[in-house]
Amino acid sequence: MRTVSTALAVLFSSTAIAAGTVGPAAADSSMALSISSYGDIAVDGVHKRVYISDPAGNKVVVTDYAGKLVATVPDLSGVRDLAITPDSRTVYAAVPGEDAVVAIETSTSTAAARYSTGENTDPQTLAVAGGRVWFMYGQQPSHHLGSFDPAQSTPEIVLDQLPDLGFYDAPELESAGNTLVVGIHGTWSGLAVYDVSSGTPVLRKQGMPAEAANYMNDFALSADAKTIVAASGESPYAATAINTDDLSRTGGYPVEAGNPNSAAIAPDGTIALSTFSWYDKDIYIFKPGAKTPYRTYTYDLNASGGDTIANQGLAWAPDGSKLFAIASSNSGTHLRVLDNATRYPVKASVSAPAKATRGKKLSATGKLTSDKSFPSGSTVTITRTDIDSPKGKSLGTKTVSSSGTFSFTDVPPAGGNVTYTAQYGGDATHAPASGKDTVAVSRTATSLTLNHNGALYSYGADVSFTAHLGSTYKNRTVEIWADPFGSDKPKKLVKTGKVNSKGNLSATVDMTRDTTVTAVFAGDARSASKTVKATAYAKVKVSTTIAKQYKTAKIGSTSYAYFHKKTNPVFTTTMTYYKNRSQKLNLEIYYQGKWYDAGSQYFALGTNGKSVVTLTGTHDTGYRMRMRSSYINGSSGDNVNSTTRGAWKYFYFTK
Repeated sequence: MRTVSTALAVLFSSTAIAAGTVGPAAADSSMALSISSYGDIAVDGVHKRVYISDPAGNKVVVTDYAGKLVATVPDLSGVRDLAITPDSRTVYAAVPGEDAVVAIETSTSTAAARYSTGENTDPQTLAVAGGRVWFMYGQQPSHHLGSFDPAQSTPEIVLDQLPDLGFYDAPELESAGNTLVVGIHGTWSGLAVYDVSSGTPVLRKQGMPAEAANYMNDFALSADAKTIVAASGESPYAATAINTDDLSRTGGYPVEAGNPNSAAIAPDGTIALSTFSWYDKDIYIFKPGAKTPYRTYTYDLNASGGDTIANQGLAWAPDGSKLFAIASSNSGTHLRVLDNATRYPVKASVSAPAKATRGKKLSATGKLTSDKSFPSGSTVTITRTDIDSPKGKSLGTKTVSSSGTFSFTDVPPAGGNVTYTAQYGGDATHAPASGKDTVAVSRTATSLTLNHNGALYSYGADVSFTAHLGSTYKNRTVEIWADPFGSDKPKKLVKTGKVNSKGNLSATVDMTRDTTVTAVFAGDARSASKTVKATAYAKVKVSTTIAKQYKTAKIGSTSYAYFHKKTNPVFTTTMTYYKNRSQKLNLEIYYQGKWYDAGSQYFALGTNGKSVVTLTGTHDTGYRMRMRSSYINGSSGDNVNSTTRGAWKYFYFTK
């Protein structure tokens, strides 16, 4: 309990107050992958699924084209390479921990068969070619080629189909039709091209262009088996294009920073390359034979770097509609999905006037921009979105000029923000694109009023606030919101509805706090939106009782509590509670016909809204006194109510 001295300059020599309280929150995309390591990726174009091996997790995860997990194939010890059949019916997985190749049925994303490759064969990489499954097996530094025909009822595993290749890492296998390409990664890289149509590999050509002979990280074989793109070290940094007939260099694909670490070729010949780079571009897309990429992608670049694309971490959808990339960063491993990567990007823009008059013609222009010219007769579809057509209304198509420009006119029937969108659907070589611009179209001003602004009410009064809406075009709906003072109570919709025939809508608000009431008219096609506010004020509840008096009697017409001078009066104030709220206690003394201030002090309320104050000290007799408790807006610890002064309580000291 605190004790505070209150000096009464002339008449109170040593009175003090002691107080206590009483109380009791279809575009390029990315999705996190639930894997702890990365082995390989294969894409099923029939069921729109992506298969990703996790060697450390002994599993293959299956996602949809957006990267959302749809299945997991477990119990695949150390699973590495993946290869999918041309008809997308089966994904084969090299499972070295089981000395096996496992067939995953794509219709169910489950392991359908296991083919044992022999004890300690340790298959690492594989491909499907000539109707057979080919796999590279053996332990470092010795590797061999084996195969089997999955169409046989009991497939025969044929081993040692090539001499010991004698390299540290298992060679990579790529295939197309009856062509199988074996690629040696590392400091000294090499390629060998085989015809496997007979079920036995027949060497067509072996070697490597000098430009690609060092540090090949990956290579890709085109769908027609005529071109190899090697992700290896030309100087300056570039991938190497190689003719499969004679393994001669036919060109290069320059990148900005670092040797390419992944290569993938789309069905139409489009080439995707990635580099292991924190601060530069991650993916480059080239048309065959081009020296400059027509698309590049950079991911999550920040002060600490960005994503890095995994070695052999790129794969195209079989129809070329999407490119998938395995990207890693401090936040984990993600599947990046790139739409329309085989088509040139297009930028569409629309330029319309900033303001316009409803019902009057306006003119707008637009432009399509791309690195490749647009076919003759290309068109864009123009759509107008406004209050009357929130889902958009087609204004037809407009032809694009040879320079990519177009124009259109319109007479906007509705006011407000009107958006014009130009949509280009794309073509065989151009990706879709859209552009838009918004015009502020004029509307008639709306009259809206709200009563009771500035009014003061007793605590808890039920007050009817009435909004009056003037004439409008169609919409006659008004919302009434109440926002009590204080951050602990949110703004709340009290009522929404159509105004009556007089244009009025009323809502009742319980005035327990100062409250801002807002009336909102959203507007319509011809009438402007309107918002008005009224702030009304609410007092608190306050009452005080006096205790320990020996009697109550009147002096004149006023009742006084009588105390012996050795008794300390106890004042108990009850007030509407709010966090950290205090009540102000005032004392006054009557002298020579007038009341004089005898001091004041703030005392905290308990959580039950009570404050108990004891008047201590030496009490002089023969003087009439009074006290009251008040809430003072701002000074009592908050500002959620209006200043409220309690009733005076009178007391008197005798011997």
